[in-house]
Amino acid sequence: MTGADTGTASSDSSSSAEESDVFRDKRRTDGNAADVDSQEAAVDEADDAANPEVATLTVDLAERTADLQRVAAEYANYRKRVDRDRELAAVTAKASLATDLLGVLDDLELAQRHGDLTGAFKSVAERLTGTLAKAGLQPFGAEGDAFDPAHHEAVQFGTSAEVDAPTVTSVFRRGYSFKDRPLRAAVVVVTGPEHDTTNGDAVTTPDTPEGDAADQADRTDDAKARSEQESKSSIVTDLSDETATVDGQPHPVEDPA
Repeated sequence: MTGADTGTASSDSSSSAEESDVFRDKRRTDGNAADVDSQEAAVDEADDAANPEVATLTVDLAERTADLQRVAAEYANYRKRVDRDRELAAVTAKASLATDLLGVLDDLELAQRHGDLTGAFKSVAERLTGTLAKAGLQPFGAEGDAFDPAHHEAVQFGTSAEVDAPTVTSVFRRGYSFKDRPLRAAVVVVTGPEHDTTNGDAVTTPDTPEGDAADQADRTDDAKARSEQESKSSIVTDLSDETATVDGQPHPVEDPA
């Protein structure tokens, strides 16, 4: 190997060493940059914490954000309440109008029962009832329905062995509701299950001796009440007789003075 070759080899090894050193220096530089960034961030946070104005602004921002969220929630609730009140007012107005037309519907039903609802008059009646039904008016109260005091007004009550519970057997006037809101109760005749009677008093079969004693006490109270009522009636009759003379003229009323 000549001197020139030796110099070339030494220069190549020097270049490789320098490149290796440069590479190592680069990695060292990247690590130092990350450390510097973290240090700068820590310094910024320390400055923010040390600055009272920044802390005050942060608190104000949080308060304003909470206020905005609260106002938005209140406005949403207000919109829902207004929509609900508007819908309720509309339903109430329609129900009031339907209530005023119930008499007309009764007349139409009566005319239909007598066979007078014919021709053009029948077409108008069908359109009227259809429009009201579409708006939410619903009739109730038909023969065979179970008696419901909330929807039926019983004007007559009878008994029959053909029913097991109080049942509507005749309808005098149909009831109506508007969107599940009762407008008028149905006037009906109710028939209940038949019981054996003796001298007008219902015969009961007590399940226990206490029940028998309670029934006997009720009968005693009823007899006592009837006796008191008869006694009062006789007293009133005696007083009426005393106020009249033999010829039927009342005694003159004496002046207390």
